Amino acid sequence: MIEQTVQVTNRAGVHARPASLIVAAINRMKSEIFFEADENRINAKSILGVITLGAAYGTTIKIIADGADEKEAVAAIVHLFETKFEEE
Repeated sequence: MIEQTVQVTNRAGVHARPASLIVAAINRMKSEIFFEADENRINAKSILGVITLGAAYGTTIKIIADGADEKEAVAAIVHLFETKFEEE
């Protein structure tokens, strides 16, 4: 199991477009992947879950991945956050 934290740095936060990019990047992964923020835990493979997390600018999110491709899954998610979902 791997845990890593990321911060939402794009001004619009994690809305529908970033959520769809996250889900598209990890849906083919075999690992179980969750996000935790403000005491809420959601399945990161669920677009509805990612959107309802309500991650606004500045929110810290803990990524939790467990499975055969956990390193690749976390790396893909971190890359999306670091590049601000290519919005800025």
